[in-house]
Amino acid sequence: MATLPAHRGVKAGRVAPAVIAHWVVKSTRRSELIDWYGRVFGARVVHDDGQVTFLTWDGESHRLAVVSVPTVFRYLFPLAKLRRKMLGLDHIAFTVPTLEGLLEDYVRLRKQGIRPVWAINHGPTISLYYEDPDGTRLEFQVENFPTPEETAEFFAGDEFAENPIGVNIDPDYLLSQLRNGATQELLRRREAGVRPGRKIVANKKTLNFKTL
Repeated sequence: MATLPAHRGVKAGRVAPAVIAHWVVKSTRRSELIDWYGRVFGARVVHDDGQVTFLTWDGESHRLAVVSVPTVFRYLFPLAKLRRKMLGLDHIAFTVPTLEGLLEDYVRLRKQGIRPVWAINHGPTISLYYEDPDGTRLEFQVENFPTPEETAEFFAGDEFAENPIGVNIDPDYLLSQLRNGATQELLRRREAGVRPGRKIVANKKTLNFKTL
């Protein structure tokens, strides 16, 4: 099991959460979720009593639990998938160790028909956003700076102030450059993922019904 990260800046007497242990969803799409997380995360079922299914993909006992609810709820709340776009939790983000890992996994999932709904270089991170069958949005990100201090410096700088959202990117083009030997420093620049001749879509112009 991975070592828990050290707390930073925690005042005496205050206990801050160390990691996200798991999350639980209520769903009418139990089988679809089990299949999707199996393909995307390599998740395996550790318990299933027909009502609650526990899944894990690492050394933790469980990372995701799916509580089955009657299919009729899908028709009682037909716009439930759109709720995230207007209110409540927007997405959950997961850090991937390397840019190569992020992009090679993108290729693996694309071959299975699973594509990101948004690919963007935010500046602090390069991020690919996916949505599971219930519309829950998951961000897979790789850090663009080697240290938290450098990331904090970028957040405090003029470039981020002028464009806090980022630049839309083409993962296939970014991967082709990586495979051809481009340096990590070059590929982490915000516009490095834009194909030559393509219009740069940045900041608020990256936002539309699909990416929101």
